[in-house]
Amino acid sequence: MNRKPILRGLFVLTLAGIFLTGIAMASSSNKWRLQFSGGAHSDGVIVLELTPVGSEPINVSIDVADGTSENGVAKVVVKKLKEQLPKDAFHVERDDGEDVLIKKRHGEANFDLKIISNSVDHVRINPDKE
Repeated sequence: MNRKPILRGLFVLTLAGIFLTGIAMASSSNKWRLQFSGGAHSDGVIVLELTPVGSEPINVSIDVADGTSENGVAKVVVKKLKEQLPKDAFHVERDDGEDVLIKKRHGEANFDLKIISNSVDHVRINPDKE
């Protein structure tokens, strides 16, 4: 039996695993900016997931009322993040009215941020690492 194809296959799988691990690790940051655009044209819920490296995900659910302005959406998001995230691990603030900054506290792990869902019509969220 020729073992070269098997060894080549294992080598390719190992490289793929290293590459994918690098992508997963590269997705975390010490600070994220959520840029909100558009006012709410419906009641809805925004669900965010923050995952500190080496820890379990933290889901944050944010209710947004119809008619809430772009800056108002950011204000509600800051309020709910401050209520639902561990205060010793994260600092949350508004920037430029419509942006939300989420930062890890000193000594805490970098984290990944995902928008799980957004059912608020006309509100767009653009997450950026800082």
